[in-house]
Amino acid sequence: MPSITHIALVELEKAGILKFVISQNVDSLHLRSGIPREKLAELHGNSFREICPSCGVEYLRDFEIETIGMKKTPRRCSDVKCGSRLKDTVLDWEDALPPVEMNPAEENCRMADVVLCLGTSLQITPACNLPLKSLRGGGKIVIVNLQQTPKDKKASLVVHAPVDKVIAGVMRHLNLWIPPYVRVDLFQINLDQYSRPSRSDKYVKWALRVGSVHGPKAPLPFVQSIEVSFSDRPDLKTAILNKQPFKLKRETLKTRPFTIALKLNFSDVCGCRCANVDFPVNFQEEADNISHDKDTVVRKLRYAAIQSQCCGQVSLVERKIRLTPRTDIFVGAIATNIVWYCNFPEGSRFPEDIPKNNDHLVSKHNDSVSYTEMPPKKLKCY
Repeated sequence: MPSITHIALVELEKAGILKFVISQNVDSLHLRSGIPREKLAELHGNSFREICPSCGVEYLRDFEIETIGMKKTPRRCSDVKCGSRLKDTVLDWEDALPPVEMNPAEENCRMADVVLCLGTSLQITPACNLPLKSLRGGGKIVIVNLQQTPKDKKASLVVHAPVDKVIAGVMRHLNLWIPPYVRVDLFQINLDQYSRPSRSDKYVKWALRVGSVHGPKAPLPFVQSIEVSFSDRPDLKTAILNKQPFKLKRETLKTRPFTIALKLNFSDVCGCRCANVDFPVNFQEEADNISHDKDTVVRKLRYAAIQSQCCGQVSLVERKIRLTPRTDIFVGAIATNIVWYCNFPEGSRFPEDIPKNNDHLVSKHNDSVSYTEMPPKKLKCY
């Protein structure tokens, strides 16, 4: 989960104070917390990001990629005109830093008024020398680290303390609130008919699969077990699925519509235990394809989780029918974790009182400060 510092950096970026982030970590927490990709240089790569070597499209995953060293992965580019094998983005020890990440990092350091070095020993070259580039343009270096670093003598300010405590104090001084982090994951439900029954058949065989949007072998990291029950069908017994991939096979009358009720039991993360998903089934009617904007769905889920102060909210992203053989596909988004870093502002209890951004608390600082963004990335999040 992102730390206080991760979320605080996002709010500083929204306020126009933070211009660019340079990371040596591969944990994807900056992207997950909300730092725009074009304002982030991940010098050593990202364990959760794949890239297409042919067309350059990046894929941000909710699971850790199987390989390191920019090797090929089992997946392919989703672009129908491409289809190339994807590669991981994590560097091995002998690999040079990629110019597409290093060049904007150097340029932003040259133009920075202040470079904050947070929680780094500043010992790994060439990344440790990046802050020094700000000095030639009259910039300053601030280092926050528990131990001494080789660059302490070059810094205008050195603070030996935990980074989260220092940043929390900075946010209080700026009158900026650190909002909670709500994690939202995608999942997919497939209802497969083994064979399309003739009109004379009374029964239909089907299989239910609940898994990741990345494919049948990809795990659901947030689900421990699933309880499956059937509304309006007392003849169908409740089933408990404890092993991934989650699968269930049944044979039912095709003339009787029903609803599959799923209870997704979470891994013990934030204290919220489960989420409920209803999946209506009617083998005699053709369902309409439905598609919603994923970013809008995620934003509403996060808002709802903050409002209720718990996770477990579910929303439909896409529903489609695939024929021969028929498969009903339901793609949903679910709030799977919520982390609170501080209480609501005094006197505030409802989300409408919570600042959606901090523009009204700190004036924008982008009038006289220029910065260089990374080239626009084609980033797909799944």
